[in-house]
Amino acid sequence: MYTASTAFLEALSEAGVSHIFANFGSDHPALIEAIAEARAEGRKVPMIITCPNEMVGMSAAHGFAQVSGQAQAVLVHVECGTQALAGAVHNAAKGRVPMLVFAGASPFTQEGELKGSRNEFIQWIQDVHDQRGIVRGYMKYDNEIRTGRNVKQLVHRALQIASSDPRGPAYLMGAREVMEETLSSPVEIDPDAWRPLAPSPLPDEAVETLLTALEGAERPLVVTSYLGRNPKAAEQLVLLCEALGVGVLESVPNAMNFPHDNPLYQGNQWNEPHQNATLAEADCVLVIDSDVPWIPTVSRPREGVPIFHIDVDPLKENMPLWYIGARASFRAHAETALRQLNTALARRKPDQARVHARSEHYRRTSRERVKALDALEKADGAITPEFLTACVRRHIDDDTIVLNEGITNYPTIFNHLAMRRPGSIFTAGGGSLGWSGGAAIGAKLAAPNKTVVSLTGDGSYMFSVPSSVHWIAANYKTPFLQIVYNNRGWKAPRFSTLAVHPDGYASRANDIDVAFDPPPDYAGIAAAAGAGYARKVEGPEEVEEAVGEAFETVRKGESAAVLDVWLPHL
Repeated sequence: MYTASTAFLEALSEAGVSHIFANFGSDHPALIEAIAEARAEGRKVPMIITCPNEMVGMSAAHGFAQVSGQAQAVLVHVECGTQALAGAVHNAAKGRVPMLVFAGASPFTQEGELKGSRNEFIQWIQDVHDQRGIVRGYMKYDNEIRTGRNVKQLVHRALQIASSDPRGPAYLMGAREVMEETLSSPVEIDPDAWRPLAPSPLPDEAVETLLTALEGAERPLVVTSYLGRNPKAAEQLVLLCEALGVGVLESVPNAMNFPHDNPLYQGNQWNEPHQNATLAEADCVLVIDSDVPWIPTVSRPREGVPIFHIDVDPLKENMPLWYIGARASFRAHAETALRQLNTALARRKPDQARVHARSEHYRRTSRERVKALDALEKADGAITPEFLTACVRRHIDDDTIVLNEGITNYPTIFNHLAMRRPGSIFTAGGGSLGWSGGAAIGAKLAAPNKTVVSLTGDGSYMFSVPSSVHWIAANYKTPFLQIVYNNRGWKAPRFSTLAVHPDGYASRANDIDVAFDPPPDYAGIAAAAGAGYARKVEGPEEVEEAVGEAFETVRKGESAAVLDVWLPHL
């Protein structure tokens, strides 16, 4: 039979979806039947990845899209599964990651009027007034499939919107009766008519404005957070900055935006409670692709310094409070805008003496920064985050992808891994913990010949549902290395409290209810769920050997490896 579910699966394949990260339920008989029929008849359908936890499944789709650029599908069970996606929905929305989430819905008939009518008690309980409303505030598009006759149009529209800038997730739902609908003939559609929108360029006058401002400054600075999600944009940024002697500062980086070994690279800033020196001395700032270029209560450009802004979402329309005082803002695609600037610059003759002076200044500050970082990489009797990260760095090559969910160790991981290649490191882009485990599975599926490394705090490790993560990794042969930076608790709430109440009661308390001490056996949890190499590391003398063995295990493709590395207590 050719049903609405048959057409739905065909539409996914037509749109380039190769994987469905699925958590099946009582609302999916039509889809399960259509998948089984297609397999029996040798017809192509996306690969099904069974995900015992919904957030893990959506995080896997997230990681796949980050590495490949291609949106994937997530399938969950009615409103219960939709709610269980929770933090993964936030991460995909804030990280601007395209994907299609499909949820079934309780049948809308109860006396057998249509195939798929209610036949289980749970279908009354799971019938809610506004299932789409659960996630509407986070989705670029949401809709309900009401007939199989236009199911392909809805799927292609959802993915077209999800994959157009600013990118993000889309949500569709469909009741059992609708997904069971038998169609008289196959649904035909031209996928080429549903491609994402073309990238937006800068206005012509903006190119002249920006180049004039950068050329005329003594300390021009680019601030970016996620430009490197597109590796070609990172390459164009290097060309522009080297041609003009412009420094680059990453603010809350979500990717490798600029090679860390380039002398124009000036480091990254996060929640540090002090003014960033590079930002303070800048006399012209170009913000490209950044949600939080600085935190104005502690660090900001000097008063009167001209600020310019390029972003696919310069108004940050889903952020109720947002402004940076930009002299001019432009809605443009970063790679396209930078190509325009570089093309125009090739026709100009920048003052080479000024370019040299700017470049030399940034080279000096870069050398000082690197020297200070190197001095932190000593163990001194304990496994410090800097020491551990330096050990990991020695095993990373150009075929390694790192997922950073270190939370309070975000900056340490970026600083001491010092990645050089676009597409080599990612964060979730959002603030909900537990992304990196599922994302590692998705990254490995997208790039099976790469070594995938997940660096996570112990709190975020528990949020990631490691029992599901490592079962999926073992079942679908997606080995990755996971290293837990275990400080036995949530350090971030402690830092937040001390920042607001530096001399309060909490600053003097021995326990503020954020510690996990004694902690669970993180390596044991992973081993029980399918990780083939799992080890607790408590002394600095063990680290190099353990990291080396774990990398070797993963690179042989034998199984996932987990290291539970004990840092000083929070």
